[in-house]
Amino acid sequence: MIPKKHKKPKLIIVTGPTAIGKTNFAAQLAYRLNGEVISADSRQVYRGMDLATGKDFSDYIVDGQTIPHHLVDIVDPGYEYNVFEFQQDFIRVFKEIIANDKIPVLCGGTGMYIEAVLKGYQLLHVPPNVALRKELDRLSDERLTEQLKSFKKPHNVTDTKDRKRLIRAIEIQIFYEEHEAERQNFPIFDPVIFGIRFERSVIRERITSRLKARLDAGMEDEVKVLLEKGLTPDQLKFYGLEYRYLTQYITGEIAFDEMFRLLNTAIHQFAKRQMTWFRRMEKQGITINWIDGNLNDQEKLKKALNILQLD
Repeated sequence: MIPKKHKKPKLIIVTGPTAIGKTNFAAQLAYRLNGEVISADSRQVYRGMDLATGKDFSDYIVDGQTIPHHLVDIVDPGYEYNVFEFQQDFIRVFKEIIANDKIPVLCGGTGMYIEAVLKGYQLLHVPPNVALRKELDRLSDERLTEQLKSFKKPHNVTDTKDRKRLIRAIEIQIFYEEHEAERQNFPIFDPVIFGIRFERSVIRERITSRLKARLDAGMEDEVKVLLEKGLTPDQLKFYGLEYRYLTQYITGEIAFDEMFRLLNTAIHQFAKRQMTWFRRMEKQGITINWIDGNLNDQEKLKKALNILQLD
C-alpha cells in the first residue's frame, strides 16, 4: 500500500489508444491499491451510449468485486459535456477519494482530459455570448481559424472543421483573456502514468475485431433507440465516429458496407491521432511508463507495481 503520510497524494493514470484494454488494467490496479477509477473518456459520460463508446462494466469486476468508478453515465445524450465540466468533476471526485484514504486511478484515452488534469489547466465557466457569436458568424471559416490561432494561449485547433465549435472556441479564449484573475488553484498530486502499447498492426486488428463484435451485439439498435428518444441525426453526429457513421447508415445516407469501411478507417485514424497526442506529451516532458499489451494481466500488473515500488 502507498503510505498515508506521503507528501502529495498519488494519482495513477492509465492511458493509451482505443481498443487496448485500459479499463480492465485500471480496475486491476485499483483493486490491488485499494483505489477507485475515474473515467477520462469524453463519451462515456453519456447515459444510454454504451456499445459505441466502449463501456464494458464487466471490466470493473475483479475477483467478484465491483471496483468503484466515477464520471460514467453522468449526463444525458444531447448534452454537450466539455473539458471544463470534466475538470470540475475530476477535482470533486479526486478530493472525495483522497478523503477516504483511497487511491484515485484516472483511466481513459481522451488526451485533452488527461492533459487538463496533469497540467492543471485553470479553466473557467464560460457563459454564452450571443452578441459575440452573431459577430463571429459573419466571418468565414478561414478568418475564424486565423483568429483562434492568434491567441497567446491557443485553444485546441484540431476540430476547426465544425463551425459551431470554432466559434465557441474563440468565445472561450476571449472570455479567458478578460477574466484571467478569476482562475483557481488546481489540486496538487504526484502522478504516475501508465500506457498500454501494441504494435500498430495489432491495434488495427483489435479495432476491426471489436467493431464487428459491437455491431453483432446491437450497436446499430443502440443508435436507433437514441433517435427514437428524440435526438436528431445532427446531435448524434456531433459525438463522432460510431455515432456519425451509424446515423448516416440508419438514415439512408450510406449503405452498410460503406458505413463499416468508413467507420473502421475513422477509428484507425483516431487511434493514430491518440498516439500522436501522447508522443507530444512525452516531448513536453511528461513521463509515460509504457507496458507491452501482449503481456497477460498479472505480468502487466507486476510491471506497474514494480514502477510504483509496491510489489
